[in-house]
Amino acid sequence: MTTTRGIDRTRLRTAMALEERRFADAHPRSRELFLRAERSLLAGVPMNWMVRWAGAFPIFVREGRGPRFTDVDGREYVDFCLGDTGAMAGHAPEACGAAVAAQMRRGATFMLPTEDAVCVGEELQRRFGLAYWQFAVTATDANRFAIRLARHLTGRPKILVFNWCYHGTVDEAFITLADGVAASRSGNIGPPVDPSLTTKVIEFNDVPALEAALAPRDVACVLAEPAMTNIGIVLPEPGYHEALREITRRTGTLLVLDETHTFCAGPGGYTRAHGLAPDMLTIGKAIAGGVPAAAYGMTGDLAERVRPRIRSDESDAGGIGGTLAGNALSLAAMRATLESVLTEEAFARTIPLASRWAGGVLEVIREKRLPWHVTALGCRAEYWFRATPPRNGAEAARSIDADLDAYMHLAALNRGILITPFHNMALIAPGTTTADVDLHTAVFRDSVEAILGS
Repeated sequence: MTTTRGIDRTRLRTAMALEERRFADAHPRSRELFLRAERSLLAGVPMNWMVRWAGAFPIFVREGRGPRFTDVDGREYVDFCLGDTGAMAGHAPEACGAAVAAQMRRGATFMLPTEDAVCVGEELQRRFGLAYWQFAVTATDANRFAIRLARHLTGRPKILVFNWCYHGTVDEAFITLADGVAASRSGNIGPPVDPSLTTKVIEFNDVPALEAALAPRDVACVLAEPAMTNIGIVLPEPGYHEALREITRRTGTLLVLDETHTFCAGPGGYTRAHGLAPDMLTIGKAIAGGVPAAAYGMTGDLAERVRPRIRSDESDAGGIGGTLAGNALSLAAMRATLESVLTEEAFARTIPLASRWAGGVLEVIREKRLPWHVTALGCRAEYWFRATPPRNGAEAARSIDADLDAYMHLAALNRGILITPFHNMALIAPGTTTADVDLHTAVFRDSVEAILGS
């Protein structure tokens, strides 16, 4: 009998087998649909990473509202995953539904602006402090366009990202450090070029490495989340953002902050909450209440540099934009979400609930004397199977315990709780209640007690 990180591995395997049987017995309709889907959908899912869910097959959803959804077997769940941020506004928010329905009756896309575009641009300007905005369909697109603009303006070939970052399906960002050497990230499907040719990669929170990487002045931009979230939450150390901004300015490197996940920090994301000053900012997922949409903004000074560098007669084929970018439907959804759903008042409610979620988990960890920790970021929180918070992506990656992850996810799912599949992260929607949070604490406690060693 082997125990690791306070967990009895024999009991873990036994408990996992029990949860797998319980899951299969409780979801016959989802299993039926999955078997049918295998005949038309690759791996039986509409998007490849849906195979990552715990259990032998994904549950199929019938409907959702607010912080809850119901599957095709009639089982209801409290949703702390929220579409990995895409549904941070909650499922089917009324203001978004009404705006989308009304706009659909008037037309979905024209390749012409609507009044909503102006209103959204003004609201993003107010919230994030960037003077000028453009729209895209996904945050991946917004990041790609920001990178292209940075290269275009600086004439420099490379970008810099942080080890174990994630910025959507941007080719340049699928790079990691293997024994200190930049290499294509494992699982990078069909990379067009070796990413080390286009990208420099360093560890987050490492100021000397940042200095060294930017010193040759061949980096067009640093693309970074203000706090890492896709390898778990890795917070910046005191003074790191000040150093990042000073070094990028001194070396003529543009700073692009990806707020797609860190929007959870408040109405103006981490940027506004902590007084940051990026040259460009990208955001997607949550800003349209679940409708595909994204935006990228830039400072007034940068906009003045951009305008003369893009000829109007070439603007349709320069690698920035898309026929559905800035469409009327997504702008209507963005306006409704920003004006009526993800408001100042909503964050004033969700951020304390995330603290309550984190506090409940921490109470169990301390009571059971587990070498785990909890981290919160705005209305987002997570627990990790290590005693101290990681300083960078490499430390976070080394903490992954796939077997323990799978068990904790499936045990929660079988008891009506959904958390983000790639790590043990929870996001709080405006409609989430204290009872929902306390239910998670109770489920977490029961799940842990089932696998503790004697």
